[in-house]
Amino acid sequence: MTSAIMPTYARQNIGFESGEGAWLTATDGGRYLDAVSGISVCNLGHAHPAVHQAISRQSQKLLHTSNLYQIPLQEALAAKLASLAGMEMVFFGNSGAEANEAAIKLSRKWGADNGMTAPLIVTMTGGFHGRTMATLTATGNAKIKVGFAPLLPGFIHVPYNDIDALQQVLAAHEQVAAVMLEPVLGEGGVVVPDAGYLAAVRGLCDAHHCLMVVDEIQTGLCRTGRWFAYQHEQIIPDVVTLAKSLGNGVPIGACMAQARVSGVLQPGQHGSTFGGNPLAASAALAVLQTLQAENMPARVERLGQAMLAGLEARLAAQPLVRDIRGKGLMLGIELTMPCAGLVADARREHLLINVTAMNVIRLLPPFIITDEEAQMIVDIVSRVIERLAEAAP
Repeated sequence: MTSAIMPTYARQNIGFESGEGAWLTATDGGRYLDAVSGISVCNLGHAHPAVHQAISRQSQKLLHTSNLYQIPLQEALAAKLASLAGMEMVFFGNSGAEANEAAIKLSRKWGADNGMTAPLIVTMTGGFHGRTMATLTATGNAKIKVGFAPLLPGFIHVPYNDIDALQQVLAAHEQVAAVMLEPVLGEGGVVVPDAGYLAAVRGLCDAHHCLMVVDEIQTGLCRTGRWFAYQHEQIIPDVVTLAKSLGNGVPIGACMAQARVSGVLQPGQHGSTFGGNPLAASAALAVLQTLQAENMPARVERLGQAMLAGLEARLAAQPLVRDIRGKGLMLGIELTMPCAGLVADARREHLLINVTAMNVIRLLPPFIITDEEAQMIVDIVSRVIERLAEAAP
C-alpha cells in the first residue's frame, strides 16, 4: 500500500507498538534496547510511571484552554525551570524549532530596542537549530538549505570552537545582537568544544554588548551530566532554549531569558496556541520532579564516564576509529569512513543507534539504563564497528 505520508524521512523498516524503560517492542514482537531515546527525548525511558500518571490525571481534568488565560501548571513549570537554569522568565512553545524561533525574534527585538537598524545574529558552522525558515538559516549546514532560498538575511556563520574567529566577526560588525550556539554539537557529530570555550564566548558577548543564546535542546536537562551543559563552565547565558526531553515525548519547548531581556517581547509580538498547555506542563513537571528526586545529573555523569571508558578500552586501538568523545550520556564515535550501514547492523543485534554527520555513531541512551544495559550498548557497538573494520578494503 502506498503511504499517504510525505517522504520527509528516510524511515527504517521497523515500527514499535510499546516500550518499557530502555526497551522498545516492535510490531513483530521483537525487543530492542534503545540507545537513541527518540533523539534525546525519552530520557526517562518509555512508559515512565511518573510521566504516565501525570498525563493520565491531567487528561481527565483539562487538556487545553489557550494562553488567553492563566495556566497555573505552566506558571509552576516556568518557575521551576527558571530556578534550575538561572533564568528569570520563560516562553513556552511546542518544539525546539519554536523555542529557537522565539530566541531569534527576542534577539532581533532586543537589538532594535537598542538602536540597531539591522540586527545580526552570529551562529556556528556545524550547528543545528531547526527546520523553520529562521532556524534553517541559523543552522550552519549548507547541505540542508539547498532548494529553500531565499533564506533570511541577518545571520553570520563562524567556525565552532574557534574563539579567534568569533572575536574577528564581533570586532568587524557593530550591530551584532546575539551569538547563538550549541554547548555540544549534536547533529553536527557530538562535537565537544575545548574547555573554556563557552566562558570565552560569554566574555566576548559581554565585551561587545550582545546576547549569548545557548541552544540546549539536545543537551539540556541532565544529558551531559549537568542540568544544563553551560553549567560545566559556571556561566549564565542571556537566553537558553530547551525542548526534546522536557516532556519525555509530550511536545513542549521553552525559551528562557535573563531579567534584562525577559520583557523584550510584549503582548501581540509572539505567541503559540498550544505552548505550555495543561497537558504538556503536567508532563514536564513530572519530568523535572523525577530528575531531581533521582539526582539524575550525578547518575548520568557516572554512567557516561563508564561507557566512555568502556568504548575507549575496546576501540582505542581500532584504526577505523578516529575519535571517541562525549559528555555524560551524549557519546560519539567518529569513524574514518561513512557508517550509516551500522544502524541496520546494530538493529540485527536488537540495539537501536543513530549515525549523524555521515561517520559519527551517536549514542543517546535513556538515563534510566542499568549498568548491565550500558555494557550491552558498549559491547554491541564495539562489535559492529569491528565487523565493519574486518570487511573494509
